[in-house]
Amino acid sequence: MLRHPWKTEDDNMAVSLRLGRQGILFGLKLSSFNKCLGLRHPSQAGVRYFFQSPWMFGVSPVKVQMPALSPTMEEGNIVKWLKKEVVSFAGEAVAAGDALCEIETDKAVVTMESNDDGILAKILMEEGSRNVRLGTLIALMVEEGQDWKQVDIPPPDAAPPSAAPPAGPASVLTSAAPSTSPPPKPVKSGPLRLSPAARHILDTHGVDPKLATPTGPRGLITKEDALNLLKTSPASKALPATVTPAGPDPVPTSAAPPPPPSSRPNIPPLSVPGKPGAPGTFTEIPASNVRRVIAQRLIQSKTTIPHSYASIDCNMAAVMQLRKDLGKEQIKVSVNDFIIKAAAATLKEMPEVNVTWFDDGPHALDSIHISIAVATDKGLITPIIRDAANKGVQEISANAKALAQKARDGKLLPEEYQGGSFSISNLGMFGISGFSAVINPPQACILAVGTSRTELQLNEDDQTVRTQQLMTVTLSSDGRLVDDELASRFLDQFRANLEQPQRMALA
Repeated sequence: MLRHPWKTEDDNMAVSLRLGRQGILFGLKLSSFNKCLGLRHPSQAGVRYFFQSPWMFGVSPVKVQMPALSPTMEEGNIVKWLKKEVVSFAGEAVAAGDALCEIETDKAVVTMESNDDGILAKILMEEGSRNVRLGTLIALMVEEGQDWKQVDIPPPDAAPPSAAPPAGPASVLTSAAPSTSPPPKPVKSGPLRLSPAARHILDTHGVDPKLATPTGPRGLITKEDALNLLKTSPASKALPATVTPAGPDPVPTSAAPPPPPSSRPNIPPLSVPGKPGAPGTFTEIPASNVRRVIAQRLIQSKTTIPHSYASIDCNMAAVMQLRKDLGKEQIKVSVNDFIIKAAAATLKEMPEVNVTWFDDGPHALDSIHISIAVATDKGLITPIIRDAANKGVQEISANAKALAQKARDGKLLPEEYQGGSFSISNLGMFGISGFSAVINPPQACILAVGTSRTELQLNEDDQTVRTQQLMTVTLSSDGRLVDDELASRFLDQFRANLEQPQRMALA
């Protein structure tokens, strides 16, 4: 059908007007987007906003990962979240430097601070989460103005692919009756990761760990996984697995043969809550990060450091009298404060003892930092009194009390318990007369202090009997750095400083 030329021109004009109006509207929208973003190039800003819009690809979150809050930290526990995630369109704003959560490290409970501004959109590791490895995603944040409902939550770590069953004869578990339920599917290839409790349970019952289905982080077989495997596999109550030798089928007998005399009794290893425990059962106590690190360092110290021990008795009469005199002036100091000062003064006089051992040999230290052992509910920790040789007994006392309280509260900072040069462990308040302490690597010495005791001593000059207030101290020294002769001279000088406290400066 033919159309009039003027009608075609009218249609073209109408289309052009509509396109022009839409173009103007689109340009205004891009301009408003640019103003919101604060960018100079309209076309680039508009396109960038268009392709970053939540309704196009979702919100890209800011990842919050488990940080390394101490040099020796490998995993941590989430103690408490100090910020709340978004609930019903309401959430706490987080600024850079704000406290996000409290994390229990291998030494203490440390507050984790945020590195970014935004809104806490999702908490992935709830309070009470234990053994969270470094770098694990624990929370997600979004920038202000972004839709927290559109945040992209990363999927959990994928489990490794299942392995094909090995060829050849399979191992047979010795049991009283065959299993009526189908055996669990053997699972994963690659290295197995078992928690200590799961390993103990499976080893005790002689169950192949490959049959367990891991539910822990990154393919970890937990205690619950091991117990679930025992419930679904009746054969798991038998002794450890043995391979049946090739040969003719055994002749069935009316009763099972008695176990060999050296075999372990078939007793459940775990006690059941609410029921009396059978002989041989136990209750598992989860080890804290602090306990695990203490165990590792004790093994390292006793297996890599040649310990040498020397003891000496110190007369505490002058220290006791000086404490009474200071008490009259409302200056309260403890015997341990004098011991710390005497050790620091002796190290200043004998710098050859103020050394540490590293891989390449001894290192002489320029400063004297005394580590004091403090017992807490979670284990032993050694906060440090820095520059103890340049402080008086009163200042040492104030520092020791503050550090001991922070240690018991789990609030020590890393710089408050790392870098000591000499350790002191005092068990005198518990009535211990004397003991030998384990060296705190890489330090060279630790001084073990016992309680003071009253003894009678005969004065040979006038043949009179007098009382003495004696205290035994034992120096554990690294034989590579402090030999027996040097340790003996150190103890003799330490005793002289302690028995004559006027030689030490008081503040």
